[in-house]
Amino acid sequence: MPTPHKPSAAVRRAMRKLGADIRDARKRRRLPMAVVAERAFTSRSTLQKIEAGDTNVSIGIYAGALQALGLLDGLSQIADISNDSVGQSLASAELPKHAHLKRSSGTSRDG
Repeated sequence: MPTPHKPSAAVRRAMRKLGADIRDARKRRRLPMAVVAERAFTSRSTLQKIEAGDTNVSIGIYAGALQALGLLDGLSQIADISNDSVGQSLASAELPKHAHLKRSSGTSRDG
């Protein structure tokens, strides 16, 4: 049996916002829930859960809803390195300060 997952308040807030944004995008496009659900290969009740920001719905189903609305490209940018200033800073801090070239064993110092 899987371990119950209780997401943090920040996660729940972010998911509610994502769900509301998906609902607003659907309404702006004047698409009924049944049409978006069909295009997302899910049920209308699951789309209702998505629009409510349900954290128990898999990210794959959220992605299907985004694709049905033509918004899938934004999902691929979420954790992209170009949007991760903290990760970039940490990675560059680990770079060596100086590069050392290895001398080949066939050359002598005397010339």
